Amino acid sequence: MEKRILIVEDEFIEANNLRMILERNGYKVCTVANSVALAIEIVENEKPELVLLDIFLKGKQTGIDLAHVLRKKSIAFVYLSANSNKEIFAAAKKTEPYGFLVKPFREKDVLATLDIAQYLHEQKLAIHRQEDRLSKVKEVAQFTGIVGKSPQLAKVLDLMRIVAPTDTSVLITGESGTGKERVLECIHENSERRNKPLVKVNCAVLPATLIESELFGFEKGSFSGAHETRVGKFEQAQGGTIFLDEIGELPLDLQSKLLRVLQEKEIERIGGRSSIKVNVRFVAATNRNLEREVAEGRFRIDLYYRINVFPIHLPALRQRKEDIPLLAQHFLGQYSRINNKKFSSISARAMEQMENYSWPGNIRELEHLMERSVLLNKGDQIAEVFLPLTEGSSVIDVNEANRIKTIRENEIDHIITVLKICKGKISGPGGAAEMLDLPYSTLTSRIKKYGITKEMIYKD
Repeated sequence: MEKRILIVEDEFIEANNLRMILERNGYKVCTVANSVALAIEIVENEKPELVLLDIFLKGKQTGIDLAHVLRKKSIAFVYLSANSNKEIFAAAKKTEPYGFLVKPFREKDVLATLDIAQYLHEQKLAIHRQEDRLSKVKEVAQFTGIVGKSPQLAKVLDLMRIVAPTDTSVLITGESGTGKERVLECIHENSERRNKPLVKVNCAVLPATLIESELFGFEKGSFSGAHETRVGKFEQAQGGTIFLDEIGELPLDLQSKLLRVLQEKEIERIGGRSSIKVNVRFVAATNRNLEREVAEGRFRIDLYYRINVFPIHLPALRQRKEDIPLLAQHFLGQYSRINNKKFSSISARAMEQMENYSWPGNIRELEHLMERSVLLNKGDQIAEVFLPLTEGSSVIDVNEANRIKTIRENEIDHIITVLKICKGKISGPGGAAEMLDLPYSTLTSRIKKYGITKEMIYKD
């Protein structure tokens, strides 16, 4: 079925060029409007399914004014502009468009943007239907392992309740250690795919040369060392959910292949001669600012729009301090049981220290602290906690100077020291992995495990 598109553009040559591109590719152009007033009239009469909308138009009203009207009517729109003014771009972004097309237009960019816009719009309508259904039917999702009562966390839980039962793609963002993987697991456990596989891939741990074969698999004999056929992660997740952690680490050539998989819902094994259909739900996570990565040319804009259908941003622990006592008590109970201890409470002094600490490693750092505290304290109460002495920390433990650090603490300090010397470089000549004589994948796993963040490395 052909899509009806309205072009709102006051430059005849640009508008005509767009019209020819669209009609050549099977789209029906309602007409061309050169002002907001005319565009609103056409929207009422012809009800287009998508609007290509110039930001700057003749008259007092701009494309941004029209965008507000289109949003109320649930009509998808994409901005057209040759202007790169940051303030205008920020204002346009607030209207939640489905993309931007920069003049002069290239046919392949126009078609790719329209494809993504239609996909995002369909997903958004599905989410709205889900919201309506949840408002009529009382459903209680079970989010095991997510602890807290702060407003920031409540907002995250509301989003999870809306998106979990759907098949919508989710992008989870937030600092390292904020609990992105737990959110993923809860979404999967509360979806209709709960009895199917949940397959996780950490893009930061895998060397670039291995990511393609890990994701898509390979045929026997397709390259040196391929002694048998291997099924990739997408096939392993058939019917379930695939999770790409640290998706911002994907090389550009792999980003284009991933985009094709998400669009076509099929993969090709390396060395394969035919496509394999895959039915998976896609969830990704990153602690990078993907918009900045797009602006600096390290992440494809079309892939960004494809995965950023339903974003969930996790707040840092320092932004939800009222949750610290609840989390601390939760981890105290967990590690007391594991270590056969009988701790039941945390002293007021220890709790005050934790509430005043900045938590650069977020929930993961708090969990490790409580595990350590269970091992180092005696009796039935955590009398003291052993927070790291870092610049900027508002907590100083008077007993810290006389305390012998654990092997784990020494390893964390050593890794941070080496990363500082290498200026944050992990792999390659002169990188931290080489200096520590560790495989790249081992070092990145330990960095994640210990909650080592960029702030810890560059704080001096």
